[in-house]
Amino acid sequence: MIQAALNIVGWVGLVGGGAFVIVGALGLVRLPDVYSRMHAAGITDTMGAWLMLVGMMAQSPDWLTAVKLFLIIVLIFFTSPTSTYALANAAYGGGVKPVGRDEEGASSNS
Repeated sequence: MIQAALNIVGWVGLVGGGAFVIVGALGLVRLPDVYSRMHAAGITDTMGAWLMLVGMMAQSPDWLTAVKLFLIIVLIFFTSPTSTYALANAAYGGGVKPVGRDEEGASSNS
């Protein structure tokens, strides 16, 4: 009974994580500027990786493997937002402007 529940959780995590990775990859190809692409990469890096790692934790044969996978989740939790912020800050400092914004920062669509 418990093994069947772990199998369901594992497969939901792996398939859901794969879906987030595919959506993030499409976003990297389709989105117009570096800031939007960083958002797509963040989706892939956080939700896709987290769900896949949770699925692997549910399928792990022993508790030591599950603990190691959990530590990878914690590492991603701290490094992904930090690296995305540093990359966005460097792009903005380098003069890369978001698409669709005028000089005052207001949207050009309004």
